[in-house]
Amino acid sequence: MADTERPQIYLITPPSFDLETFPAQLDRVLAAHEVACIRLALATKDEDAQGRAADACREVAHRHDVALVIENHIKLVDRHGLDGVHLTDGARTVRYARKELGQDAIVGAWCGASRHDGMNAGEAGADYVCFGPVGETALGAGELAPRDLFAWWSEVIEVPVVAEGNLTEDLIREFTPVTDFFALGEEIWREDDPAAALGRMIAAMG
Repeated sequence: MADTERPQIYLITPPSFDLETFPAQLDRVLAAHEVACIRLALATKDEDAQGRAADACREVAHRHDVALVIENHIKLVDRHGLDGVHLTDGARTVRYARKELGQDAIVGAWCGASRHDGMNAGEAGADYVCFGPVGETALGAGELAPRDLFAWWSEVIEVPVVAEGNLTEDLIREFTPVTDFFALGEEIWREDDPAAALGRMIAAMG
């Protein structure tokens, strides 16, 4: 990514939300800031709940000309008129997703802190690769995706890269020169005013 270009914003939904209130909240955020993509990332395994959430978010996202992808549920993409899928198993499902959804769909891959997985996902046809978490966490193995990984990727690989996980304004300042997207979810939704919180994150890019 050229240093003169600011990274774009990639929003992640909360793992659960109220269908009565969240679409309006999402609408306010999209009205206030330019967002490149939204990921529906619900924790529930309930197909009906996923479908209803997908329909509600799609209506808001598409009204603002923003793409909406769903986490892992490849079969729900066409059924609910979504723009693609975000896969959380590295490169393993990328070829299958691409075959199922076609060339026009967005297929993204979460690759943790693994350069190897990222390269495999890119070669398999992923439209973007996510590395993270970038910020400190006690969850999972606690392994962070270092700035060096993003710097190398941005210099060598053409597939866009996304920085994700426990982002702070300081981390955004640090990673702005080496990433194409910042994926933000709980960082803004836990605030009383998510649109204002996102504004502070965007301002940190400089």
